[in-house]
Amino acid sequence: MKIAFLFPGQGSQKVGMVHDLYEKYDSVKSLIHEADDTLGFSISKMMFEGPDAELMKTEFTQPAILTASVAVWQVLKENGIEADIAAGHSLGEYSALVAAGALSFADAVHTVHLRGEFMQEAVPLGKGAMAAVIGLTPDEIVKICGDVSTEDAPVQAVNFNCPGQVVIAGEAGAVEKACGALKEAGARRAVMLKVSAPFHSTLMEPAAKRLKEVLDTISIHDTLIPVFANVNAKEETKADEIRKNLVDQAAHAVHWEESVRNMIAGGVDCTVEVGPGTVLSGFMRKIDRSVTNLHAEDIDTINEVVSTLKGE
Repeated sequence: MKIAFLFPGQGSQKVGMVHDLYEKYDSVKSLIHEADDTLGFSISKMMFEGPDAELMKTEFTQPAILTASVAVWQVLKENGIEADIAAGHSLGEYSALVAAGALSFADAVHTVHLRGEFMQEAVPLGKGAMAAVIGLTPDEIVKICGDVSTEDAPVQAVNFNCPGQVVIAGEAGAVEKACGALKEAGARRAVMLKVSAPFHSTLMEPAAKRLKEVLDTISIHDTLIPVFANVNAKEETKADEIRKNLVDQAAHAVHWEESVRNMIAGGVDCTVEVGPGTVLSGFMRKIDRSVTNLHAEDIDTINEVVSTLKGE
């Protein structure tokens, strides 16, 4: 069996996530205290108590999800489950790189906190938007966005998540205009998303430049296992490529479906979603139902995963 660990991105957060693991595992307690110490504020209080409005702010959402995901990974590791390959959706790529030994947890949680700040500051609230498009091919969506997009009001396809679902992002008016054009072209749905910034669009280029300055100051190592990069859907193991990919990722599309298909082509026959939420498990069911698709969020599920992978 060849196992891939998949780490979720923004949108998978919920108040109370991994609190059961915090109560049960000293290693998780230590990890979450490390996050608090590194950040200089109590991300654990936001994770466990909320309020939801604070946890939804991207500069807090990003370190919270990374901390929760790494905590789940740590418990899997303690239970004897290791991955052969890893990948993460957007923010989740940082969690994958921690699991693969390329980033220290402290550097990762510090960096994604700043990443969230940079992304929010790149585009004033209300000036950018994102929308999920259902029922058109990626090529059709890319073409229509290209037709609508202008230099002052760009809109692009930014998340190629699974068959039938692509997310677009850009200037708010351009996204709304693109949604209208996409519906006219036959999209079943083109729904505006409740997000605070147009993630992965060219409007994030100022954030990418600031992120590069941070990434240039931290240690990045070659990975212990391959990690699929969002920007090119390829296995990466070398530190220099990883550093470049993380910068590029901020203002470029996430090629999730292609990454997963490339994993499967390389022999992966089991995926485990490692972190809060079930978004990636949902994508997997649409990408390839023949692959064993597991989730490891709480203690009961982790025990089930352990038993399943051991054939018990």
